[in-house]
Amino acid sequence: MSRWSRAAPSTAQQLAAAGALLAGVLALLVVTVGVGVLRVLAGVLAAVVAGALVARAARRTGATSLGPAGAVTLARGVLVMGTVTLVGRADASLVLVGLAVVALALDAVDGPVARRTGTASALGARLDVEFDAFLLVVLSVHVALTGGDPWVLAVGLLRYVFVAAGRVLPWLRGELPVRRSAKVVAALQGVVLIVAAADVLPPVVERGAIAVALAALVWSFGVSVVWLWRGARTRTAR
Repeated sequence: MSRWSRAAPSTAQQLAAAGALLAGVLALLVVTVGVGVLRVLAGVLAAVVAGALVARAARRTGATSLGPAGAVTLARGVLVMGTVTLVGRADASLVLVGLAVVALALDAVDGPVARRTGTASALGARLDVEFDAFLLVVLSVHVALTGGDPWVLAVGLLRYVFVAAGRVLPWLRGELPVRRSAKVVAALQGVVLIVAAADVLPPVVERGAIAVALAALVWSFGVSVVWLWRGARTRTAR
């Protein structure tokens, strides 16, 4: 048992704290950027759905607390919900980029915290992945809207297409080995989309960078599909 277990706040308490943090972030965005009511409601709705899914996942796994690393992951989630309120606003791109940069930076924190405190779990890893994936969706939508390139949406949606395909093809839901290349490719998507959102590169260079990142993502998912397919064939042969 981890030394954090006895005094750890419950999942409900951690979600409540995340809600309070979100209220502060939204209030700050309203004051500094002039985020409207509808955008605030969009951020709140996204947060409510995410919180409900987190609570459900915790119940299903029997986790009474998300631990210190989970608290960091929830803080990242709050920043991601903040970016939701700024999607499509070219005049607020730098603020969106700032929130996204901090969220990505914290991605390098929750893992080490989990390992050092002995609180690493499958649930924590799953939450980490889901918030990363949702941030990519938000960034890709923002870049597509402000840059006028709908194909950029593929960067954020490809993972969800893969998950949806797994509903139809059960063999796609198999366990995948940890690949360093997959982590590098995933990180590349966030970095490229943030740079694109910041609008600091010439349009041609920006589109080229996104195209390269998307190609790398397609390759990475292709490797996973092939690995799962071969595994399924091996099990069938046996």
